[in-house]
Amino acid sequence: MGKLGGKVAFITGAGRGQGRTHALRFAQEGADIVAVDTTARVATVPYPLSGADDLAETVRLVEATGRRIVARDADVRDFAALSAAVTAGVEAFGRLDIVVANAGISSPAPTLEMSEAVWQDMIDINLTGVWKSLKAAVPHVIEGGRGGSVVITSSLAAFHANENTAHYSASKSGLVMLMKVLAKELAPHNIRVNTVHPTTVATEMILNEATYRLFRPDLAEPDRADFEEAARTLNRLPVAALEPEDITATVLHLVSDEARYITGTTQLIDAGGAL
Repeated sequence: MGKLGGKVAFITGAGRGQGRTHALRFAQEGADIVAVDTTARVATVPYPLSGADDLAETVRLVEATGRRIVARDADVRDFAALSAAVTAGVEAFGRLDIVVANAGISSPAPTLEMSEAVWQDMIDINLTGVWKSLKAAVPHVIEGGRGGSVVITSSLAAFHANENTAHYSASKSGLVMLMKVLAKELAPHNIRVNTVHPTTVATEMILNEATYRLFRPDLAEPDRADFEEAARTLNRLPVAALEPEDITATVLHLVSDEARYITGTTQLIDAGGAL
């Protein structure tokens, strides 16, 4: 049956990147999946966001494992859409055990020069969107009466400051105390809550021109090789960026019964970047 046999997981940002690898690995370990991502555009994000084809590919990959999946187009800023997606999943599968609030954006900008829209979109998606995801999904875990696990994707940026990321770091730092408070509130229900904090991960959110320029402001037209040269200096282990599967391995552990007494913690997956 695998580590998650018979369980159901709700995952945001499942169209690609870490969300997709979480969904696929969970399915391989026996879970059915409720997946959301959005086709909505965010004007302040300087790279292409996921589309309908991305979420369709996640569906294909999950179904190829033999597990079931309910996938919906839902923006994490839209509580009604999130609630409808979770309800559809619970009606299809009869339960919810795991919540992974993974969706997020990046939009590097100098603190005092960024527009109000850049700041607000970041907070609305990376912080408030996580709260809305939890508010929509976690009550179903409580109602199940079997306990469960919540994992929130934060970042190394919650601990380590870099220029041009004040809004991103503020949102990711806010997730830490959101997690800790919720961990206390949910402990009587035997529901565990933790955050994961990756360093740079090789996904579309990182592998784009805006991030390359953030890491290499000394170059007029930096490329991935230039970015990786700089990124290696942030990590103590000899790696420029982790793969999504590296994060999934830790998330899988946290949502499995192997981590049944781990709650209220900040799990660094940072190749030594916080040292």
